[in-house]
Amino acid sequence: MKNNIQGVGVALVTPFGEEGGVDFGALERLVDYVTDNGADFLVALGTTAETPTLSAEEKRDILAFIKERNRKGLPLIAGIGGYDTRGVIRQIGETDLSGVSAVLSVTPYYNKPSQRGLFEHYKAIAGESPVPVLLYNVPSRTGVNLKAETTLRLANEVENLLGIKEACGSLSQISYLLRDRPQGFKVFSGDDNMALPLIALGGDGVISVAANVFPSVFTRMVEAVFAGDRATASALQLRLFEAVEALFEEGNPTGVKTALAVRGVMENRLRLPLVPGSEALAERLRRLIDKYDL
Repeated sequence: MKNNIQGVGVALVTPFGEEGGVDFGALERLVDYVTDNGADFLVALGTTAETPTLSAEEKRDILAFIKERNRKGLPLIAGIGGYDTRGVIRQIGETDLSGVSAVLSVTPYYNKPSQRGLFEHYKAIAGESPVPVLLYNVPSRTGVNLKAETTLRLANEVENLLGIKEACGSLSQISYLLRDRPQGFKVFSGDDNMALPLIALGGDGVISVAANVFPSVFTRMVEAVFAGDRATASALQLRLFEAVEALFEEGNPTGVKTALAVRGVMENRLRLPLVPGSEALAERLRRLIDKYDL
């Protein structure tokens, strides 16, 4: 199970209904939409799923539903993270991880631990998790950067790590990881527009927000990179990049939910403190989808 995860993973959003609850009908449409259009694996309960606004019961029900609806049996990764190490371990222990390939765990946020603290945090989690742990570094959100040397130390010294979802925004930091990682330690892009260079340098894929909306074009681009078809990959990336940028103009998942509403997959509803995207954003996304045949 540990080594079969590669390519495009979709960081699934959580659709909400008119009364504010989880819209499982829309979630069913979304899972079918991305799996039928080339997704290689699924990621539930990540940042894009508005996880901080979900109750423990909702998280349980969403994960169970995605497992059941995953008709193609794609690898499934579940997000479980936080800034309290014991609390994260407790959440992992309380979650039904049957059918789950790995746990995606973001670096502790707000309390800004040192590199030593980050190392000990992940060492403790990996030692207790019944499935491999995928590190998640996204300093723009957490306020702390898991440095390349710390990631490499974890990769070499700690068992039960699948790899890292790297969203540091630095190709230099990513290059250190790809050059010096031990065999079997996977590196996934956490930034959609960094997927092409990361995979071209030898990375293992991407955990994508954009693939919620553009799964067919996005997965074709990634497949072309893996195949060494530079011309096709570059052409598809150039079709995608402006729309991908637009997805993040008003925040995430504000943009992706706006685009999915344009697509007719779900309603454009979020939970406070997030609010729906503007009509101007919806119109821009509608225009880009039509112009570039996305």
